[in-house]
Amino acid sequence: MTESEPTTTVSAAATGRAASTVRSAREPRCAADTEGDAGGLRAPGPRERCFDAAVLAYVARSPQATVVALGEGLGTGFWRLDNGRLTWLTVQPPATAAMRRMLLPDGPRRRTVPCAVTDHRWLDAVPQPDRGVVVVAPGVLTRMPPPAARALFAACAERFPGGALVFDALPRRVTALARWCAGLSDGRWPASRWGLDRADLPRVASAHPGIAAVRELPFFRGLSAGPERRRPTRLPGVRAVAPLVVEVRFAAR
Repeated sequence: MTESEPTTTVSAAATGRAASTVRSAREPRCAADTEGDAGGLRAPGPRERCFDAAVLAYVARSPQATVVALGEGLGTGFWRLDNGRLTWLTVQPPATAAMRRMLLPDGPRRRTVPCAVTDHRWLDAVPQPDRGVVVVAPGVLTRMPPPAARALFAACAERFPGGALVFDALPRRVTALARWCAGLSDGRWPASRWGLDRADLPRVASAHPGIAAVRELPFFRGLSAGPERRRPTRLPGVRAVAPLVVEVRFAAR
């Protein structure tokens, strides 16, 4: 693990929940089950639904694409999003990769790559990138120093033409507050190292000439029927501190 790589710890309770979740994820479920914690499988929250929608949209265009889940931990996105044709790679530091492999053994189209996110050798593990690649990094880039985040954008743009990278970020003022709180907690809270304001989105495209587009995804869509709840980032003062989910698209060659 490199110095800048976020660390992940897995408690015994989380391990037990993960085992139950995996069993439930493999079982057929009715539509009503998606509304709650049915059978031990927690329904995705707003952020997860946003990432899921981005992956589904990409896979609809490229059904045999590879989904690369950076820092997924014990997540079960494969079972939510599998179309029967995609390939799924989970990139984890070696210690947590071993835990994931114990609970979620590799399958024909799904495997765990024991590698730090900031160690770009994991890019070599992506099979047939010409079939399409979508990289998802929930909660990962906020714990990277800015140069490491830009290096990730550039590496993916270089290696995955026609692909996409989806990540989330906190505005700069929220990141600064999180760092201050982390300092007061004596290391008990993880520190956010990289913040991104909505006005900074065009700067993301400057990380590599192969970045074709950068756009914010509708994080809050579908939370309720009321238009005020669907787009709370339009409320005065909320937009400046609301988290972002961003999609970076790479130009095809």
